[in-house]
Amino acid sequence: MINIAIDGPAGAGKSTIAKKVAAEKNYIYVDTGAMYRAMALYLLRSGIDREDAAAISAACGKPEITIEYRDGIQVVLLDGENVNEFLRTPRVSDMASRSSANPDVRAKLLELQKDLARRENVVMDGRDIGTVVLPDAQVKIFLTASVDVRADRRYRELIEKGEKADLDEIRAQIKERDERDMNRPISPLKQAEDAVLVDTSDMTIDEVVAAIMHIIEEKI
Repeated sequence: MINIAIDGPAGAGKSTIAKKVAAEKNYIYVDTGAMYRAMALYLLRSGIDREDAAAISAACGKPEITIEYRDGIQVVLLDGENVNEFLRTPRVSDMASRSSANPDVRAKLLELQKDLARRENVVMDGRDIGTVVLPDAQVKIFLTASVDVRADRRYRELIEKGEKADLDEIRAQIKERDERDMNRPISPLKQAEDAVLVDTSDMTIDEVVAAIMHIIEEKI
């Protein structure tokens, strides 16, 4: 099986780019972040405090989180419910960043991710795909952009959905999340030694996809 790993910080455009690359290659797209967000949504709905590691560990084994593909679109199911529309709110993002550092949460979801990659040609994005989940991936990309660019992208995404958003608050949240993700003791965000760095700050989506397709052609 061919595995393509795309890592990078919040707001770098990983999901958008990975979906397009997967479509170009006719591979399955696996949004690992959405799986962690589904777990975060479950924890929020259960009233669990984001700082209560013991409660998070105790609860994470309860929900069933699965992935299906409907008309070529990834659907994340939480106990059988399609929760795609609930996964991109700031509250879920914050809980996902914190709960994803929990070793029991990671163990719960890691095997599902590995199993998909064993069975299918995949493009998988996240924060530790090239370093932990798919260390033997044939192609590894580290996608990034400046904090200001990432904050502006997230702001426009929320506004387009009709949600209220504060650009300064989003920028502060992204900086805090970068710091937290890069310094967590388990599976920190970092560029794999054999990953190719792609800075998207001054690139269009089509330009990024073209650059990554060129890298894939060189590697495979």
